[in-house]
Amino acid sequence: MTPFNRRKDGSSWRDWCRDAFVGALADAALEKSAIDALVVASESDFFTLQLNPASMIADTIGLVGCRSCRVEGGGASGHLAVHAGMAMVLSGQARRVAVVGVEASASHLDGKTVGILLSHSFDSWTDGFTGVSSTSIYALSAMAFMERTKATVNDLAAVAARNRQNARANPNAHLPLDIREEDVAVSPVISSPYRRLDCCPLSDGAACVILSRPEDLPNTGVVRVRISGTGAASDRARLGDRADPGRFRAKETAAKRALAAAGITAEAIGVAEVYDSYSGAQLQALEALGLTPDVVADERVGRFASCGELPVNLSGGLLGQGAPVGATGVAQVLVTAQQLLGSFPGLNPRSGPKYGLVDSHGGIATTCAVSVLELL
Repeated sequence: MTPFNRRKDGSSWRDWCRDAFVGALADAALEKSAIDALVVASESDFFTLQLNPASMIADTIGLVGCRSCRVEGGGASGHLAVHAGMAMVLSGQARRVAVVGVEASASHLDGKTVGILLSHSFDSWTDGFTGVSSTSIYALSAMAFMERTKATVNDLAAVAARNRQNARANPNAHLPLDIREEDVAVSPVISSPYRRLDCCPLSDGAACVILSRPEDLPNTGVVRVRISGTGAASDRARLGDRADPGRFRAKETAAKRALAAAGITAEAIGVAEVYDSYSGAQLQALEALGLTPDVVADERVGRFASCGELPVNLSGGLLGQGAPVGATGVAQVLVTAQQLLGSFPGLNPRSGPKYGLVDSHGGIATTCAVSVLELL
């Protein structure tokens, strides 16, 4: 993956895709000619100013003649692209698939314009065109969650601060900040209960993974990671149409499907990268994923800390590592694989887990994707 940040060096998203792809080829010990399919994840044409980005990226990275397609699912775009690439391999349609996620959401447009565009990730008729922001919709969901679970703004601040602290060890992170809960508490209010430091940044960047069966990779003796289970599900698009706006029901379903496909229970998961576009969304995700019987209690005793029983978002998550939307899910899969291998350039789990979980969503957990990764 490239660094996730605000790029002001004159480079473009095409350059970032090339850099990520070259790095993935080197990691897999493959030549470019070995790739026979390309799956591209990019949330919005407004960010790249490019319709049909899959064709352009295939051209840019030298995969002319290669089968290519684009996957879009809001914030879950990158993760769903990995699922699509996996399906190509399992169905025999391709032997080696490059999955490239990219977004230029930080430096191309101003923040206000991006905010307007992202509001259309929800129902444009009832939300986007009315001027309702994505932060306010997430805030309403968080308030319902907090009412039910008795979580406090201090619990949210603890997540925001810890993820930025985790990011300090990550050389690719956008916001590696040395902050504490009190710093979050005095940052400007965006939409109560969320303050500025409860929100993830807009980022530029790209990430790439290569998917294949073991027999179609070079026999280099390198230990690798397998995607042993996937699940996806959708929810009602409008928050007010849900029975409980504070619960991520589609995420619950996606997680159950992924765990069942992997043949394990949630107790086997030893490390997780979850979708923390906002601090409260991380707690809502952990609850929905079934990774904790009491998310608030476990948060308060440090279970999800880097030295805890179940370290979460060692990369810094979206809050710390950053969030170029199309690249986010691809990067989550990449860093979780590296954490299982103990090769992540930032913090790695101390216990050496066998299984890791990756969680992404689009909308407000409207389109959800979950994967279980297994150390072979």
